[in-house]
Amino acid sequence: MKFFNIAALVIFLLASPAVYAETSPQIRLDQIITSGVLKVGTTGDYRPFTFRNPKTGGFAGFDIDQAHDLGRALGVRVEFVPTTWPTMAKDFENNKFDIVMGGVSITRERQKKGLFSSPYLQDGKTPIARCSDHNLYTTIADIDQPSVRVIVNPGGTNESFVHANIKQAQIEIWNDNTTIFDQLAAGKADVMITDASETRYQQRIHSGVLCAVHPDKPFNSVEKAYWIQRAPFFAAFVEQWLRQAKRNGTFDTLYEKWFM
Repeated sequence: MKFFNIAALVIFLLASPAVYAETSPQIRLDQIITSGVLKVGTTGDYRPFTFRNPKTGGFAGFDIDQAHDLGRALGVRVEFVPTTWPTMAKDFENNKFDIVMGGVSITRERQKKGLFSSPYLQDGKTPIARCSDHNLYTTIADIDQPSVRVIVNPGGTNESFVHANIKQAQIEIWNDNTTIFDQLAAGKADVMITDASETRYQQRIHSGVLCAVHPDKPFNSVEKAYWIQRAPFFAAFVEQWLRQAKRNGTFDTLYEKWFM
């Protein structure tokens, strides 16, 4: 009798539409294709991966182009859903988007909530400072001095790294990551620690003013990948698309456009 009751419960649960919706691995891929829309979460404040034009509201960047290419592979249009580094995890859990694209680093906490594609970029945290004194900040010990002003954007791996490693320097949390490098260039902060890919880009657009500090030898190693909801069939599609993009030259073309 006990076995019968358990078996009946299992049959009931499997037959329940709500449970099926949560456990069926193919449903998200089917829904994306049927709806004709791929919802992509992105912050719009992390060049060259993602940037939202404050005047037009449009998005541009390496991962924005990548998202459009993924949409074409799926045969759907892309809808960009704005998020922020502090709210990204909660937005992800609330199912606001199918995938996050925009220079997202693989972390254990994010891995607990979703799936990651294969890494598409090896990166790491490194300083950037004004060129006139960037040689002063080559090590953590150089930076972690009471007189040094460290500026950092909130909610992501930059802030986590700073709080884990900087104990004595002055830390300023700057909420607008699109203007944080202007603060640094204007001398309102001494140094920022962020991913080497971003320091190279900001050095290029602030030529002669800001200089990346040893971007080829970062303090740690991180991997950039695409953060996907727990939908194995959709994740498998993303994985295959990424491999094909690397094989057919699409990935390299976009990489040269934004990073070289």
